[in-house]
Amino acid sequence: MNALLGQAWRCPRSAVLVTRRFRVKSTSKPSKKAAPRSSKTASDTSVKSFNDLPADEQLRRRLNDREKAQRRTTPSEPALRQRYDEFYDLTKHRLNTLLWELGKWDPEHREYRAFGLHTQESYYQEISLFKDALKKSFHLASALGMTARTDNPLFWNLRAAFIKGDAAGLTKELRYALQTFLMRKKFSKSTTELHLRLADLRFPYEWFPATRQLQRTIHLHVGPTNSGKTYNALKALENAKSGIYAGPLRLLAHEIYTRFTAKGKPCALITGEEQRIPGDADMFFRSCTVEMTPLNWKVDVAVIDEIQMIADEHRGWAWTQAVLGCQAKELHLCGEERVVDLIQELCARLGDKCIVHRYERLNPLLPMEQAVGTDFKNLQKGDAVISFSRVNLHSLKAGIEKATGRKCAIVYGSLPPETRAAQAALFNDPNNDYDFLVASDAIGMGLNLEIKRVVFESAFKFDGMAHRALTIPEVKQIGGRAGRYRTANDAVRSGQEEEASATSAFSKWGAPGFVTAMDDQDLGLIRKHLQKDATPIAAAGVMPPSHIIERFASLFSPDVPLAFVLSRLREMARLSSSFSMCSFGDHLDVSDVLKEFDLSIYDRSVLLTAPVSLREKAQKDILRAFAWSIANLSGGHLLEIPEIDLEALDVDAPQLDPQEQKDYLLRLEGLHKAVTLYLWLSYRYRGVFISQNLAFHVKSLVEEKITNCLEAADYEADKQQRRREMLRRQAQSHSKKEEKLLGVGEGVEDAPVAESGPGLWDAEGHEEPLYREKKEVNAALPVRVRRTTESPKSRVSLE
Repeated sequence: MNALLGQAWRCPRSAVLVTRRFRVKSTSKPSKKAAPRSSKTASDTSVKSFNDLPADEQLRRRLNDREKAQRRTTPSEPALRQRYDEFYDLTKHRLNTLLWELGKWDPEHREYRAFGLHTQESYYQEISLFKDALKKSFHLASALGMTARTDNPLFWNLRAAFIKGDAAGLTKELRYALQTFLMRKKFSKSTTELHLRLADLRFPYEWFPATRQLQRTIHLHVGPTNSGKTYNALKALENAKSGIYAGPLRLLAHEIYTRFTAKGKPCALITGEEQRIPGDADMFFRSCTVEMTPLNWKVDVAVIDEIQMIADEHRGWAWTQAVLGCQAKELHLCGEERVVDLIQELCARLGDKCIVHRYERLNPLLPMEQAVGTDFKNLQKGDAVISFSRVNLHSLKAGIEKATGRKCAIVYGSLPPETRAAQAALFNDPNNDYDFLVASDAIGMGLNLEIKRVVFESAFKFDGMAHRALTIPEVKQIGGRAGRYRTANDAVRSGQEEEASATSAFSKWGAPGFVTAMDDQDLGLIRKHLQKDATPIAAAGVMPPSHIIERFASLFSPDVPLAFVLSRLREMARLSSSFSMCSFGDHLDVSDVLKEFDLSIYDRSVLLTAPVSLREKAQKDILRAFAWSIANLSGGHLLEIPEIDLEALDVDAPQLDPQEQKDYLLRLEGLHKAVTLYLWLSYRYRGVFISQNLAFHVKSLVEEKITNCLEAADYEADKQQRRREMLRRQAQSHSKKEEKLLGVGEGVEDAPVAESGPGLWDAEGHEEPLYREKKEVNAALPVRVRRTTESPKSRVSLE
């Protein structure tokens, strides 16, 4: 079984690490001559050394030696053994659920046929062998304490998937593990070597040969928030003849676009769902989200904002691509100090000159001693209350205005640009009734607002997978916006920016910024995070480009699911120490939805990067409808796609009862996601999705209706307090589960890689979710609007 386990679960990256560690160990301290384990082994070792053996043989021998050594030592602690036994019971249950979902064996079952299960006997035999391998893996963990990725990769992957994605993540990893097990006989030595060659991603800078011919100068602007680093980079961009701005948010791209246009500089706005190209200019600047950075256009200056997101688990590949591929004579990178070592290392590899500019904060940032509490009368003029969903933002807005009698502005990324600019102007103007602001975490990405104090509504959030505490970078990015000394609003209105030095700016706004929270428990966490330094960034995220995915997929039968191909590529990928593989996120789920359609690998690769969320069944149906249109090159008119719920626009929301209003709000959110995806596809398949103007109109109507529904929100202190306590409990429960499964004393190397960027941004350009969980909708909506009569025609249900 050891031989079977070693061959079925070997991880190429781990094998490389095993070889590297063996060499380091052997050079530092010569190993004693070991007695041969058998005559065959002795003859083998006499001919070739351990390093000359194949990677799978190295891993198998290391596994055997480790197991024998562990048998002579004390086994795992009883408590830890019990935890792993409980995890094994859960894993067996999820495996049975997976097999039930896959269905019984059938000669026409496409997936079973693709993996070589041509008879019922072979099906039962392979499933039995897989269960034996699973049992063996957990035995190594619970009885012998072998949980490292190099020694027990199956257990490590399952444990990491469960910690990160709970039962759903565990099921996904089990599915891939089962598929890999079934394919083990088809992967000969030569096939595996070919897979390794194609999955060699150690040199991603070679993907951009035109850029490598340039001698670039990289200016790295680093410092805390409110230090002027982005200001200086943008000055260099303004003084250039041609250039690019690439930022993490649509709203930042729009802000720079508005700023340049107001100064009479021709500028294009390019995001995933919107493109505004000046028609009266041949040369113009480009303001874009980082995913849309043009890599085939030579410019004088390019500015890439929030460069620390190069390590983001989901979007880091876009920053890496922009840094490696942007054809600019001067490339200005703005971000945090913790990215300096990585950028200098990349510049050394690329042969580019690197100049580091360090900045200090223009005013102090101080955490407060006491929390604000639940009484909004404790708020002060210039306060910004931060929350993480639109439902909560509107609920807070209603509560603040009701308690204080003053106006409260609201700012978040998915607001229409004109509305967002108007709300920011109202808050920044000291001569009106708008004393307060409620805002999303988008302000942490550089929005210019004159905030005196940042108030965190909660120090915990639901990131789409699990409840967790805010990270150190998140707290510093968002809290650091307090004490903003100036904004770009005046520059936009006047058409010219004030020429002032950092010293004069500090004298204009020298008061310190303050950070606090609504609850004392949250404030304690905020204070700790502000006093700590974030971990330096060690690697830049990469994602296999479409041409590599196409070549890799060509090695498999057409019946093999793309999800398995992607998982296999992920596991086989070889990376240098400067790069790490980004999370495939929903890629595997999207590829499963697309497997029933006759699409090219290129089309599938395009759809893998689409801004789609598959948490709701309706979104899967919409993705299927769009995939059908692409496969058939027809049926892409907005009115021809019945899965797009345009009938939601005809509902009279004020006539709905409270529960129906909640359902209707979720229905509008689904329609908004569908139209956003349609616009995204309309720029990539212009001949198929031809109703772009109509889609923009529908999108504006949906946003207006969503805003009207959200304005019906009210704030009930007891409900919101219970919600915050629930967030803390569930985040603590998730943390305990992680600690429980990781055990005590295990190395950081073996722990699942944590989020290292400033936050989870679910799609290109990032829009705040309408809600993080449906419980938020129940806590906030609706209270004001009540129905007096009920009409069957007005009843709306969420399908």
